[in-house]
Amino acid sequence: MSSDIIKDDDLIFLILDEKRRWLVQVKSGANFHTHKGIIEFDDIIGKNFGSVVFSRPLNTQGYKFYVLKPLPSDYILHMTRKTQIIYPEDAGLILLYTGIGPGSIVIEAGCGSGALTCILGNFVRPNGHIYSFDISEKSLKRAKLNVSKANLDDIISIQSGDIITDDFQLDNVDAVVLDMATPWNAIEKILNYLKFSGTLVSFSPTIEQVKKTVSKMKDNKLVEINTYELIKRKIQVKENATRPEVRMIGHTGYLTFGRKIKNVKNPYRERKPKENEFIDLNDLPLRG
Repeated sequence: MSSDIIKDDDLIFLILDEKRRWLVQVKSGANFHTHKGIIEFDDIIGKNFGSVVFSRPLNTQGYKFYVLKPLPSDYILHMTRKTQIIYPEDAGLILLYTGIGPGSIVIEAGCGSGALTCILGNFVRPNGHIYSFDISEKSLKRAKLNVSKANLDDIISIQSGDIITDDFQLDNVDAVVLDMATPWNAIEKILNYLKFSGTLVSFSPTIEQVKKTVSKMKDNKLVEINTYELIKRKIQVKENATRPEVRMIGHTGYLTFGRKIKNVKNPYRERKPKENEFIDLNDLPLRG
């Protein structure tokens, strides 16, 4: 398949070993410098993903590098960033519990480096769109660069905007993803954008943020409100020495989900009696 051939401007996942790995955009005539020699992009362009390349000068360096097609997790972990990231396990839960997929229209408030943005963009292809907003000029600049490297400019719009105060003039949105300090302040505004049965997800690092967000979601009659924390542990597999790795990321953040419904007051179970009703306890046997 043509998509398996590495082309000029493609993003590759370049691996030397377990610790040294890079997300790199190949450019014809350019190269990538490492402490183990120089990788010439012309040695890569035209090859299949899954190939190997050797660092130059071949006679003094000649180290083997693996060239793979980037996975969604690679975007998150190895993309240029300065802000806290949402880890692959959290991104996976967001995709599964929001239903974001091909054709979905998504609002993201708080794009950060654009790592999660690129993940979402890959999953809404070919007819969906990600409208991503941030109030930080540095974040916007970095996110636009990363989106461009991932060749997702036609799927993702990175714009300056505050979801709390600005009017994005969007409606019938499938999902809204929040990664911001005060998500509870955005709940009422979000309901104007979200379609019925659409999903809101908020990522927060602290439980205090979660409590305020959940309270506001309940006040605004969202349903299926659930909060999760995911903890992933990697296993070190060696002959006669298989065990969990000593170091692990114990906490990434809390993910809170909720769904919008067309709420109608129950005309049956919520009926109130015309007159106050009292239970007469006179003459009833009482236990001492």
